[in-house]
Amino acid sequence: MQLSNILVISGKPDLNELLSRTRGGAVVKNIMTGQKFTVFSNDRISSLSEIRIYVNSGETPLEDVLRNIRDKQERQPLAFDPKKADNKQLFDYFAEVQPDYDTERVHASDIKKVLHWYNILLAAGKLEDEPEQEENSSETPKAE
Repeated sequence: MQLSNILVISGKPDLNELLSRTRGGAVVKNIMTGQKFTVFSNDRISSLSEIRIYVNSGETPLEDVLRNIRDKQERQPLAFDPKKADNKQLFDYFAEVQPDYDTERVHASDIKKVLHWYNILLAAGKLEDEPEQEENSSETPKAE
């Protein structure tokens, strides 16, 4: 799962993928619509790889939470719309996927965002694990 080039831009409802950097900002593509546009350095931009969720022992990366949701859902979309779900349903579901989340600091709006992002990333095929590089020293040719 590579989340470093997936961006959240304040004021934009969906997730965006970084295409290239420019002198004063970046060119991004909306993951849902495919529309390309420019964002500027004064826009509030966050990479999903930088986002953390509060847990009882500190913080956990969003990537771990999304992986937990993906595994619970067996790579299927959520059975409910997180934007229309009531708070009890959101908190109950989130407790199943991240049992140690900090109930004092994680709000219903945070859970709605995470679950909405899950559905977007799943539809875009962005939740697959990166293939691991196999390192086998016995097959590595040695320079003489």
